[in-house]
Amino acid sequence: MSLTSSSRLSTWLLMACALAAQAALAQDSTLSATSQRGLFEQALAYENGEGVRRDPLLAANLYCEAARLGDRDAQYNLGWMYANGRGVPRDDGRALFLFQAAAEQGIETARRLADKLADVQPEMPDCMREPEPLPVDVHFASWTPVDYALIAPRTIYKLVHKLAPRFKVEPQLALSIIAAESNFNPQAVSAKNAQGLMQLIPETSQRFNVKNAFDPAQNIRGGLTYLRWLLAYFEGDVALVAAAYNAGEGTVDRYKGVPPYLETRNYVKRVLRSFGGPRHPYDSALSAPSLALKK
Repeated sequence: MSLTSSSRLSTWLLMACALAAQAALAQDSTLSATSQRGLFEQALAYENGEGVRRDPLLAANLYCEAARLGDRDAQYNLGWMYANGRGVPRDDGRALFLFQAAAEQGIETARRLADKLADVQPEMPDCMREPEPLPVDVHFASWTPVDYALIAPRTIYKLVHKLAPRFKVEPQLALSIIAAESNFNPQAVSAKNAQGLMQLIPETSQRFNVKNAFDPAQNIRGGLTYLRWLLAYFEGDVALVAAAYNAGEGTVDRYKGVPPYLETRNYVKRVLRSFGGPRHPYDSALSAPSLALKK
């Protein structure tokens, strides 16, 4: 085999490994959703005595674990149990918290029930609090950051490496966000009208003076400006920064951490693993710290 052929083979092998890493991240999200759905189905069976002895307390515990992981149906069902005192003591504050979480993930009935409890202070059930500082189940030391040099379009890769240092954002974090948001498609548009490589919604484009969100350079500058601010606001906590980029910093503040949305939790896990660690340097002069850091 010639030296050129050997070099090409090595490049292809590295690219295959990088693509495999991306595929593994996608599979992690699928397995996570499957696991949560399994918990929900077990809870439903124990709540109604379907094929097992009826056990409302066990059902509530299983619902709560699935709810913590982001399952909206589990959030709704457990909220209903708290609202009606079925299997658990009645607690309108906990019911409201759960109905709000389910409503924010699209369950309209939960929104109506939350409106009826508008004069109540929401309270997170203890079982929904994170047992670990981060919503991941592997050690950072075992993670290998994705090598975007092998899978990102060359022009975008070079543009990120040119612009990111100007905003004191590590290119690897910016590339991880771009991969999760648009998979490097400059023309991507989401159902919520998020646009371009870093999926800027019109309000964010206006906030950071982006005139054309489909122009890669403008879009990346806007996204980097937002990332730089989020890093300061969340004091370099990459999990909270990723959660805020996906769901909004106000939502992260309200939940005092990564919100219990399945999409957001999978997004956070993907960015953390692609980036390769939990912390990023930040400029404290840009913002006072978030309320989420005072949990």
